[in-house]
Amino acid sequence: MSLPFSFRTIAVGLVWNQKGELLFCRMKLDRGVFPGQWGFPGGGIEPGERIEEALRRELREELGIEVDHIRPAFFKDGVFDKRYADGTIQAMYLIFLVFNCQAMSEQIRLNEEFSEYRWASEAELPSMDLNEVTIDTLSRIGWAISN
Repeated sequence: MSLPFSFRTIAVGLVWNQKGELLFCRMKLDRGVFPGQWGFPGGGIEPGERIEEALRRELREELGIEVDHIRPAFFKDGVFDKRYADGTIQAMYLIFLVFNCQAMSEQIRLNEEFSEYRWASEAELPSMDLNEVTIDTLSRIGWAISN
């Protein structure tokens, strides 16, 4: 049976710093599943690549950081529209494998996928335009978004 859309398995990092803050990245307006919104870093697992290797590679490519203490948190899935820089949109079935990990440094070097980043505490969440999957993820780890 073939699916009417593409699918991809994504390794997602809940990257924590020493102060207990999480790293959030804002997608550029012209790309991604949630253009212009804050979310967590990560990316697709390549054929033959182990999940932890994919997570480390994606965080290195996207943010220029290294992480350690990688621990599985949970997984979730859904169908989402992905926007590409050329303006095309593709429906994709995404499987998110979410991991807690510790940043070895707080110095970030963004690649072209993101417009900005920030380390944030639970109290700062109401000021951020968070995407729906990020809100669900935060709920699953016990962080509440109160206004």
